[in-house]
Amino acid sequence: MDLLVKKLIDLGFTLSSCESLTGGLFSASLTSVPGVSAVFKGGLVTYWNEIKVNVAGVCQKTVDDYGVVSSQTAREMAQNVAGIFHTDIGVSFTGNAGPDTLEGKPKGLVYTCIAIKGEVHEFEDLIDLPRNELRLRIVELTGARLMELLNKEYHLEEEQDG
Repeated sequence: MDLLVKKLIDLGFTLSSCESLTGGLFSASLTSVPGVSAVFKGGLVTYWNEIKVNVAGVCQKTVDDYGVVSSQTAREMAQNVAGIFHTDIGVSFTGNAGPDTLEGKPKGLVYTCIAIKGEVHEFEDLIDLPRNELRLRIVELTGARLMELLNKEYHLEEEQDG
């Protein structure tokens, strides 16, 4: 997370998160890095469906039609949290950490979304790990994906000239 925070600071981008499956682990990982307050405005932990709808602004129709374990819900969570916190980037996590199926979807199914300045990147993963290892793995994977997207799409002027 150290390199991600440095990259965000260098780009002058702000970040917010909306977490369900990860229960705040992404926010906790970010805030363990000194200087993160320059870029991380905050996050929502929306474990209950009613909080996803009433606080994070996910449409009830989305939940009814696709479930909370869906790319559609992850998309709305990421876009909405960026709007709520007025950030350049919104990151979301939803899924089923187990031990049982949820909404007919298998244990280990995770949807994450990264919305950067309105451009949305959705990810679906099926990770066969125990609950807390899965949560840690998806946080690390999403941090790496965000870094990759930033490196690919956004360059500092010095990098463009050199």
